[in-house]
Amino acid sequence: MGMDVEQPPARAPGAVVRVAAVGDVHCREDHREQAIETFAALRGRADLLLLAGDLTTHGEPAQGAVLADACRDLGMPVFAVLGNHDWHVNRHDELVEALREGGIAVLEREHAICEVKGVEVGIVGVKGFVGGFPGSHLPDFGEPLLRAVYAEGSREVEALDRGLREIALCPLRLVLLHYSPTLETLAGEGEGIMAFLGTDRLAAPLREHEPTLAVHGHAHAGTFSGTVGSVPVYNVSVPVLGRDFQLFELSADEQAAAPIH
Repeated sequence: MGMDVEQPPARAPGAVVRVAAVGDVHCREDHREQAIETFAALRGRADLLLLAGDLTTHGEPAQGAVLADACRDLGMPVFAVLGNHDWHVNRHDELVEALREGGIAVLEREHAICEVKGVEVGIVGVKGFVGGFPGSHLPDFGEPLLRAVYAEGSREVEALDRGLREIALCPLRLVLLHYSPTLETLAGEGEGIMAFLGTDRLAAPLREHEPTLAVHGHAHAGTFSGTVGSVPVYNVSVPVLGRDFQLFELSADEQAAAPIH
């Protein structure tokens, strides 16, 4: 299916870093050759790859091994977050081990910094969580199970804020999510399921720290492009893209870092 190139708002001149992104690839064993062929097309066309969750169909380690094989020899850093599909069979540790054996850096409420073309690129990876938007917010009230859902969302938000503080001096600062931080990239989805597609509680750290861009998946019937404040947010779910990957060309300068808060 190929890929398109997106150029977010211009930044300070500098080296151009090509970031490929995609979510919801839903790898499975009977599509191994197709996955390997699809990812091989990235060689020489991207400098870094972001995988926005739902890496597998049901979270089976063997399905993760398919993606690991597809990414193993790409010759670029690969970062991923898990999605809801990746948790389905609850074999988290085995799945993450399988992915990491293929050189995929799985970020779980973590950040990473890598050097690409002499540019320090900071990546914060959190899955995000459900929780809703204006008119559909899940409150921190009532039954313990519902309050536990709210608390889980809080941990994701806190990790996003913490990670963005840690990469504040990087010229390029990328946020990798599975769930959406904005209604804009959910446009097209049914209103009744918005609370299950993300939460605008994730938006506060984006507004405060102003990363270069954020990507997410999960919302298969959503919209490609949105914003949180001045931050471009992209829904890179395969069904939304209608192609294999989205390629972002990002320019950076060593003085383009966000202020430290």
